[in-house]
Amino acid sequence: MNFLVAKEAINRVTGQNIHILIVEDEPSIADNVSIALQLDGFTSEHFILAQEGLNALQNSRFDLAIIDVGLPDFNGFELCKRIREFSNIPIIFLTARSDEIDRILGLELGADDYVTKPFSPRELSTRVKAILRRVAPSASTERSDTLILDQKRACIFYREQKLPLTRIEYLLLSKMLNNPEQVFSREQLMQAAWDHPEHSLDRAVDTHIKTIRAKLNEFNPDQQLIKTHRGLGYSLVLDE
Repeated sequence: MNFLVAKEAINRVTGQNIHILIVEDEPSIADNVSIALQLDGFTSEHFILAQEGLNALQNSRFDLAIIDVGLPDFNGFELCKRIREFSNIPIIFLTARSDEIDRILGLELGADDYVTKPFSPRELSTRVKAILRRVAPSASTERSDTLILDQKRACIFYREQKLPLTRIEYLLLSKMLNNPEQVFSREQLMQAAWDHPEHSLDRAVDTHIKTIRAKLNEFNPDQQLIKTHRGLGYSLVLDE
């Protein structure tokens, strides 16, 4: 089992489980793009306003975003800047302008590609596949049996679901997730999760680990991800 890494890059190329965000104020263009993506096995969601797209990306998980530069509320460049504050999701810009300065600006803001209107929706879908193929080895969007740490939003996803963790549980699990297979003593875990670890007790760590295990088991009871090392502490196991 792999953590923070896509399990199979081929799934991304064939469209399996790939969900794409479209932010475009012209419904006809969005519909054509959505149909082309669907033909390649992708699913998509369309929003007209930049703020709507931003909200969707903050509350759901997408594998790639297709963003029109000219949006009614604020432009695609600004949307890209805001997205890059919390996400490294691949971004393709759509624009009616072919000015080189716009293309350079878009790429400097962190976009992965820049498509000028009019364009072929099928060609756009091909570009989507090319980008997903390129980023697949380091991507964290294949989520089926993967623990994903989202540090910007201080949450952890498991089997495509956000774990209902308390602050202490989040800090404990993220400490282990950042260092899979490393054995942490109770003292090390207390240092990571408590503001005043000297006032904490070893059994408090044991209690929280037990609760984290129970929450993980609700999503997949067949895998025990946290291993107890008698007399030493705990570790997050990669393979079970």
